[in-house]
Amino acid sequence: MTTKEWAGKRYWLVGASDGLGAALAKVLSRVGAEVIVSARGEDKLKALVEELPGRAAYQPMDISDDQSVREAAEAVGEVDGLILLAGVYWPFGAKDWNAEQATAMADINFTGFVRVLGQVVPKMVAKDAGHIVITSSLTGFRGLPGSIGYTASKAATMSLAECMHADLRDTGVEVQVCNPGFIKTQLTDKNDFKMPFIMEPEQAAREMFEHMQTDGFKKSFPTFFSLLFRGSQFLPDWIYYRIFA
Repeated sequence: MTTKEWAGKRYWLVGASDGLGAALAKVLSRVGAEVIVSARGEDKLKALVEELPGRAAYQPMDISDDQSVREAAEAVGEVDGLILLAGVYWPFGAKDWNAEQATAMADINFTGFVRVLGQVVPKMVAKDAGHIVITSSLTGFRGLPGSIGYTASKAATMSLAECMHADLRDTGVEVQVCNPGFIKTQLTDKNDFKMPFIMEPEQAAREMFEHMQTDGFKKSFPTFFSLLFRGSQFLPDWIYYRIFA
């Protein structure tokens, strides 16, 4: 357990125009970090930066486009920390496959993270210093019905974080992953089912920041709800699919 020094550090938040990303940007700004926020929508980014109490800037970027990511990374320059929060979501299952939406979820929720990391990680490794926080989800622990693109993409981001942590844990580059449950955003507004333990973005941002203060690798929250998902990994297939499908 540790407590980090935030004043004067530069943190790039990708996927921060609203929801969890915007809430976390406000937390980091209040503790003295310089914050750069990115997303596709410039108007929301500009409005967010005007709200932040500390030094802040915005950099529009389309995480699904290689050139846009390269240009944004060059414009942002060297950072002390990178927080990946971007995501899109449409609920559907394999019986109602939507090829365009499934591809978009894979390309933004996972491959987009890889694009940004490709621009940032080599520089952090070269100077042996940096902090990377990847946002996954409780859904990433095991496959769920009606969630073809989202759950698979979040399982991929969880694995990505685990691989990076394995490679970098003995270096000056720290990797962390956060696996939140339901957060009240425009994405979860698409769900037509009851969402247990749903959190406001500000609550989830506090959970993430508390984890970022530590030297721990993985945090899944809310704690009680996360036990259901983590425990499901140990169930035999025939029991798991009978319960969850």
